[in-house]
Amino acid sequence: MRTHRIVALTAATFLLTAGAGLATAPTAHAGVPGSTRADDCNCDFNGDGYDDVLVGAPGATVGGRRGAGLVTVQYGSSRGIGTTRAAVLHQNTAGVPGGAEIGDAFGQAVATGDLDGDGYDDAIVGVPGEDIGTRADTGGALILWGSPRGLVGSQSQGLESLLGATAGARFGFAFAAARFTAETAGDQLIALDRHGAERHLFASAAQPGATARQDRGTALNRSSLKTATAVPRDLATKSLTTGDYDGNGFADLVISGVTTGAEPGHGWSWYLSGHAESLDFARELRGGPVVASGDINRDGRDDLVTGEPHSPDDGGESMTGGMVGVYLGGPAGPAGTEGPGTPPRWWTQNSPGVPGSSERGDGWGSDLSVADTDGDGYAEVAIGAPGEDNGTIADSGMVTVLRGTRAGPTGTGAQGWTQDSPSVPGAVERGDRFGAQVRLTDPNRDGRFGLLASAPGENTDDGHVWVFSAGTGGLTAAGSWTYTAGSLGGPAVDARFGAAIDE
Repeated sequence: MRTHRIVALTAATFLLTAGAGLATAPTAHAGVPGSTRADDCNCDFNGDGYDDVLVGAPGATVGGRRGAGLVTVQYGSSRGIGTTRAAVLHQNTAGVPGGAEIGDAFGQAVATGDLDGDGYDDAIVGVPGEDIGTRADTGGALILWGSPRGLVGSQSQGLESLLGATAGARFGFAFAAARFTAETAGDQLIALDRHGAERHLFASAAQPGATARQDRGTALNRSSLKTATAVPRDLATKSLTTGDYDGNGFADLVISGVTTGAEPGHGWSWYLSGHAESLDFARELRGGPVVASGDINRDGRDDLVTGEPHSPDDGGESMTGGMVGVYLGGPAGPAGTEGPGTPPRWWTQNSPGVPGSSERGDGWGSDLSVADTDGDGYAEVAIGAPGEDNGTIADSGMVTVLRGTRAGPTGTGAQGWTQDSPSVPGAVERGDRFGAQVRLTDPNRDGRFGLLASAPGENTDDGHVWVFSAGTGGLTAAGSWTYTAGSLGGPAVDARFGAAIDE
């Protein structure tokens, strides 16, 4: 328990609508800010031109404190990622505010963005279990700044809710960072907590055209971004994604969750459009609470993919196993099958060509990632189903990949893997939850995104991450390998490694 507060930064409070509730994100789900066009598609912490990989292990024991949590960073190179060019960071790392404490869950959510505009991407790490005084789980977040040496603990900056310390708020359970407007030189950060209807905006004080800030102690200040208009539907919001859906050069924001009230549990999202002067609510979209972005149909605009892994049973058995919706980007933003304001194209495991079949509890769509795996310019869609049963082995998990085409995703040539698939290390076990996180990454900068798939429940909650390579034919399990927090020099026991992987 801390007796002092994380330094509270002045910032704008982003109020969407009065009375809209918030709920804690799914255990293995973190903010997923990905994009292939907007300025938010950045995770190069040391500025060498290669994307790096940030993984959270919120259950890790640090300094004898169980569940204090940690993050690992693996630095990309022409050979991709490995286990040598890596670092482990936590609240006992020199320069990081606070200290490791039982149940902090440091690393439960992660995101990246160049918040101070210095050309090095920064890591945002959620600490939703942080206590302040006697107030449990008020939450917090930490900014680990990028530098020529990569992520470092020195000058790290703490964030907390602008509404004060409230027990159970769990501030920092989801983030997104992107350049939504031209008002600042760096990316702007969105953070969620359980405070009524509040979403918090933090923005750099550096102005466009300014040199990189040296005084990071005041790097994030009040943003002049306008508050959005009221939205028509109350949501328990759970995740965020960003992408340039309308092609105007500024990132847009999608806040996703499930309905509350008389018909609870249905996935819906709010679409906010970014412009030079403001970030404004545009409309609501059916689908969520999981969201990801990327250019599937190669038209130069990002497309939006939604996951609804636990939709209420409305009489359609296929829905109970999970479903995924696809909105294609256009001049008016994400559009459904009949244009803006219409439903997306829906996919389930019963769709033609998709491996497996839809079964209650599969959780298909629990996590999503969108990027080009074969270099043809069309982004694929990776889909996690951590609740998938393999035979009688419950919740062992599965990953599916749908190929991208000019018309959007297709089941033709779709791929699927479990731990029992040929060339995949390990074996299916109860509760592994393989596919709890899926991330398409390009750490060797060859234009073909490989796959990271995590199983936070592997080895009774130690957690593992699998690496699938990409070539001209797309993803392959041949040569796939796996690693843990221990592989990178961190504590592995009950770490839940892979509970969050940054996009």
